[in-house]
Amino acid sequence: MAHVLGIDSGTTGVTVLVVGEDGGVAARGYREFAQSFPRPGWVEHDPEDWWDALREAAAAALEEAGIGASDLAAIGITNQRETTVLWERDTLRPVHPAIVWQDRRTAELCATLREEGWDEPVRERTGLVIDPYFSATKLAWLLGNVEGAREAAGTGRLFFGTVDSYLVARLTGGRVHATDPTNASRTMLYDIHRLDWDDELLERFGVPRAVLPEVRPSSGRLGTTLPDRFLGASVPVSGVAGDQQAALFGQACFDPGSAKNTYGTGSFVLMNTGSTAPRHAEGLITTIAFGGRGPEDTEYALEGSIFVTGAAVQWLRDGLGLIDAASQAGPIAASVPDTGDVFFVPALVGLGAPWWDPHARGTIVGITRGTTRAHVVRAAVEAMAYQTRDVVETMRREAGVEPAELKADGGASAMDVLMQLQADLLGVPVRRSAVLETTALGAAYLAGLAEGVWSSREELAERWVLDREFAPGDTEEADRRHARWRKAVERSFSWADG
Repeated sequence: MAHVLGIDSGTTGVTVLVVGEDGGVAARGYREFAQSFPRPGWVEHDPEDWWDALREAAAAALEEAGIGASDLAAIGITNQRETTVLWERDTLRPVHPAIVWQDRRTAELCATLREEGWDEPVRERTGLVIDPYFSATKLAWLLGNVEGAREAAGTGRLFFGTVDSYLVARLTGGRVHATDPTNASRTMLYDIHRLDWDDELLERFGVPRAVLPEVRPSSGRLGTTLPDRFLGASVPVSGVAGDQQAALFGQACFDPGSAKNTYGTGSFVLMNTGSTAPRHAEGLITTIAFGGRGPEDTEYALEGSIFVTGAAVQWLRDGLGLIDAASQAGPIAASVPDTGDVFFVPALVGLGAPWWDPHARGTIVGITRGTTRAHVVRAAVEAMAYQTRDVVETMRREAGVEPAELKADGGASAMDVLMQLQADLLGVPVRRSAVLETTALGAAYLAGLAEGVWSSREELAERWVLDREFAPGDTEEADRRHARWRKAVERSFSWADG
């Protein structure tokens, strides 16, 4: 049986799946890595930690599967998308810690761009809104603050990339500097209609073309690993996609109108819109769902990006000590019938869709003497469902689309209490995948398709397996609680403005 390795380099760790040609997960490896918060609103990673975690997780997964790296047909990579790294072309050494997608240090630059009237050009060309979330302002910051970086970038001595580009460079010994259209579409530098880097945006941000990766198809061979870089084997690297697009693929959301939500560090609702880029919908972004060699095989998606969902549970564990492990959140939340009218708005790094307020900050309201740990934990869990409804409501109102169901994946989707509330809030069935880690699964599918392990999307769709479907229940009570949630959200707006 052929096997494909799906690598998901996420925000807090690297997950590796060994996927058999039957589409099933044969083995799994995982390694967490450190987070750095050098200043309020700043979030950084050491890219060397990604690399170490990748190799350790891959070795663990292969050992569990009982195969060697040389037995793999292909490798697919998916990644936290907008995180930005700048490295030396020859040594592959990063010149600064990677600036993570959650980082807010460029909020003032974003405000300046809006004052200069860049909102509409950015929206029309890139499908995005101006926000520190995306890569362009992070790269501009690096080029302006790392000594000698701008000159070195202009002469081709430095390379920029999102996480996928950096890992491909490490796996191939620096022979490949590439990304795919899904990741390029998250930089705020890429024209998603012309399918090329935008010269006017590059000029505004002071980004030389020499620093940029080549944009190649999401499914197709980029290169092969060097044996001394990857567990002694030369394996094709044949699939790359941003994590949320990979999850859309792993959920077999191939038809226009199909939608999924991944409940991870953040949560991301994506709806496939086919070969047509949807018109701008206020509060949402347009992104490339799957990228081929040209417009004829490029597909788009409408996205609502929620910055903090599972990260709020991690904060309850690491910041407040209310839980010992993230896995406790579901049982503790289910131990009480409701939150006791407590609402937690997890704007820990500002708010994403549909509000896009980088100055919002986390808020817990409704606390009384009767409030317990369980109420606060449940409020954090419920916030995931409320934020998802905010996004889906925006899709309905602004884009005129009505999802018939929502496919769910990601670690937090294991919580039945969350899935049932989500169905109640949306009024449509929520269908949880049997494989929760569909980001890594999607990366494996993209790579396997390129190498002939699977023949078609139709074959992959037949392999999607339902774990459980949650039907809407008490939608009236869910509506009442959501109205209270919206009042709490209003209290978080613009807090960091003073």
